[in-house]
Amino acid sequence: MADAPATTKADWTSDQEPRWCPGCGDYSVLTAMQLMLPELDVRPESTVFISGIGCAARFPYYMNTYGMHSIHGRAPAVATGLAMARPELDVWVVGGDGDMLSIGGNHLIHAMRRNIDLTILLFNNQIYGLTKGQYSPTSEVGKITKSTPMGSLDEPFNPVSVALGAEATFVARTHDMDRKHMQATFKRAHQHKGSALVEIFQNCNVFNDGAFNMITKKDKRDTMLIQLEHGEPIRFGADYEMGVISNKEGSAEIVKVADVGEDALLIHDETRQDPSVAFAISRLASGPYEPTPVGVFRAVRRPEYATTAAQQLAVAQDQRGPGDLEALLRSQPTWTVD
Repeated sequence: MADAPATTKADWTSDQEPRWCPGCGDYSVLTAMQLMLPELDVRPESTVFISGIGCAARFPYYMNTYGMHSIHGRAPAVATGLAMARPELDVWVVGGDGDMLSIGGNHLIHAMRRNIDLTILLFNNQIYGLTKGQYSPTSEVGKITKSTPMGSLDEPFNPVSVALGAEATFVARTHDMDRKHMQATFKRAHQHKGSALVEIFQNCNVFNDGAFNMITKKDKRDTMLIQLEHGEPIRFGADYEMGVISNKEGSAEIVKVADVGEDALLIHDETRQDPSVAFAISRLASGPYEPTPVGVFRAVRRPEYATTAAQQLAVAQDQRGPGDLEALLRSQPTWTVD
């Protein structure tokens, strides 16, 4: 296929004025996307953004591509149909933690399990923003909101852990305070053939302001963000004095490098087929107040669903012919109601 003509940010920017709250992290994600897409060999007319319902779900309005709202939580299901019917398109899915992990949780995990060729951006602000500040599936225990005035009681989801448990073939995490990191992560996710999920720590400055400040502010990143690099020992800290090991129980554990030696550190392997080590790494932080891994957790190959389904259909047509819908509808078992 010939290379697509070069594009600029303007080619990917719609004529709609973004209408998020001033200071919302969604602006940063949108800008990163519009600046990144011209670096890819793709065209706006071959790109689709499908969203659910919520603040993040306004994203398709602002992209000069094809796009649509689905209904609450159903973006992965709608996108699955499109990716199956039009495999030549680039299909992106956009939704928030409430949209994707509550009413949409079932659709999300099965899109990842099937390995549908989708690039899924999960905006995690740990709150319901559009409905004005109720706790979400990623809100921390004890979160006081309009729907939990005495504090929330249930343990939150870790979106990366959920994706790894569903065996998504590409799983990554980034945050809205680092445009360069977002762009690199989005590019990697887009290059992947199969289900790719990117969790984005995204600040809601109205209903959950500063939720990620302890790890994403510039003066905190060296000591609180664990940058995952394939093939490298997992180290972090201003002087890389901290590291991650696999302990006797098989869990990932943060240690001082001086106490264990560099040879004891876990070497990050994003291509490991077994997701258990990546899962252990995803469990290092209980919340955005402890050292937290970012980057690519998993990037493995597995047959992509639409491709294998098309192959199976071709075999069926070769063996049994094109089929007859009228005959199928009138085949057994059928019955007549008088």
